[in-house]
Parts: sequence; C-alpha cells; structure tokens
Amino acid sequence: MMTRTVVQWTSGGVARQAVKAICAHPDLELIGMYAYSADKVGRDAGELVGLEALGIQATNDIDALIALQPDCVSYSPLYPDIEQLSKLLAAGINVVTTCNFITGWGLDFRSEKYGDNARQRLEAAAQAGGATIFGTGINPGHINYMACVMSAYCQDIQQIKVTESVDVFNFVGDANMDDIGFGLPPNSPGHEAMIKSETSVFGDAIELMAQIMEVEIDELRCLTEFSLATRDIDAPNRFIKAGHVAGVKIRWQGLIGDKVLFENCQVWIAGPNIDTDWKVQHGYIIDIQGNPNLHNVMIPIPQGDLSKMTPADFNALGMRITALPSINAIASVCASEPGIKTYNDLPPVSGRGRFV
Repeated sequence: MMTRTVVQWTSGGVARQAVKAICAHPDLELIGMYAYSADKVGRDAGELVGLEALGIQATNDIDALIALQPDCVSYSPLYPDIEQLSKLLAAGINVVTTCNFITGWGLDFRSEKYGDNARQRLEAAAQAGGATIFGTGINPGHINYMACVMSAYCQDIQQIKVTESVDVFNFVGDANMDDIGFGLPPNSPGHEAMIKSETSVFGDAIELMAQIMEVEIDELRCLTEFSLATRDIDAPNRFIKAGHVAGVKIRWQGLIGDKVLFENCQVWIAGPNIDTDWKVQHGYIIDIQGNPNLHNVMIPIPQGDLSKMTPADFNALGMRITALPSINAIASVCASEPGIKTYNDLPPVSGRGRFV
C-alpha cells in the first residue's frame, strides 16, 4: 500500500492516541500538527503527546498546514469547527474525525452553535475540493456499525439497541461532562433540553444505523432518566451533593410510527452510591430483538497488570478505542469518492496492517 501523509489536529487525549497510532502504522506518516492553544505553538509534536521528539513543530497557521498538502487530517477536537473543516476540504484534504459528527444530523440540530446548513456546507466544501470527510467515534460510531453487521444473523428484526455502560466517577469532572448535568439538583429547569443538545451526535448514530439497514425513520427522539446520589460524592473535579444528579440514562431512538427500531443508550453513573439499581459493565452492549435474539458485549481490556492500572491508564484506553477506528480508516477515506461518508459507504474498517 502507498504511504499516506497525515496532519494531526490538536494534541489532547484522543489526539495523543491518534498520533501514537499514526506513528506505529507502516503506511502512515505524520507530517504536521495543529496547535489549539498558543502555548503549544512551536513545540515538538512528539513532546506534546508523550513521545520522543518527532521533529515536527506544532503550529496554529492553518495555511501552512494546508501547504504541506497532506493526504488526510486526523481531526480530534470534541466539537467541530465548520469553517476550519470547510477550508481543509475545499483545499482537497481528506478528513477523519472523532469529533461530534457522523452524518451531520446533530450539526443541523444545533444550528445555534454551528450556523445554518452546517451539514450542507461541509458537503459543498468536500465536493468543491474533491475531498472526503468521515466521522467516527466509539459510541456513537463503530459500535453502531458493528450492531448492524451482527444483524446479518437474523431472519427478522424488531429492534437494534446499543448501550454504552460506564462508571464515569474518575472522569465526571471533565469539561465535556459539564452539560450532562452531574451534580445538578433534581428537576432542574432545562436539564433535559441541555442533555439533548449536548448529545445530539447520538442522533447521527441513529441516522447511521437507519442508513445501513436501509430504513426511513419517521422520528428521532431523546429520552432521559436520572439517578440521584444517596450520599455526598467527592469525585475528581466535581462534588455531587446527596440528592443531586449522580447518574444519567440517555436514550436516543429512531421510530417508524410508534415503533422503536433503533436505540442508542448511554448509562453513565458517578460511582455506586445512587438511588437506582442501574448496573454497569464498563463496555458496549448490543441487543437485537429478532429471530434469533442476539446479545453481545464488547469490553476493552488493557494489556498488563490490571491491579496496577491508574484512572489515567483507563482514561487512555478509552481515548485509544475512540481514536483507532478513525486512524485505521484513513486509507479507505483517501480512496473514497468526495463528500460526507459513513461506515455505510466505506469498506470494512479494520486493523489491517497492524499485526505485530
């Protein structure tokens, strides 16, 4: 296979794993890095992600990175910048991304944040530049794709459901959890609407599943349930008072009429001291109602002595399984037709080239 040149966009948690994956792949070459904050400009890309020096200086000069003419940008911010992405695509640069984007439904849903017709603007830029943008993620994203692939075992199907089940105690203080509302009093005004807005990318996940299964859904909806703390919870960077929100169940559903065909469910709890009996498996669960019924659990297990794993180690594992599907898709994305592409459009995204 030919070597694909890659620019890494930002150097945060997911990006750290993305850079390591790029450098470890025989058919990928890192040639540049975008620095989000001014204090990272001029620093070595390897230093920024915990590797030896790579001889690549991070920059916030977008035009300079475009001038490198990379085959692909690995775009790792949590939230997409439509203007940045449009500029890259219009310049003919392919993009793989783990940000809040798969099909673009959530971008249009959050027009107050991304502007009107954000999905259409990205598609137009991609067509103009002859480039492709592919959005993935661990959930939503690859696990939703896997669920649809598993449905091949079924003669008939009533429902496909994906659940992410995680105790987020060690990460509940992260900024990306702010709008989920951990620590809020019960029945806080606007809480459910805030969650719906923040998790609208799971609407993308439902749209993806419908596309793969060739179903036209009538409605996308979001349902929320809450669990309250039974005692004060002193989580890292977030204190949760007893009686306040310490668990959320977020269910995005795709319906035809009143029948739920697809569901993407998040079960997130901040430790065991909650007033519901929600169980977590620290993994991703696929349940298909059909003939036959199917149940599958995917649990990422880190290498090494688990008793010596720190919260940072487990956090890195989560970032790794978020990053890898996007990096492993680069070759297929570069070979794809221009436009917004999903798992429904690409060959199977696998770890080919990674046997050691």
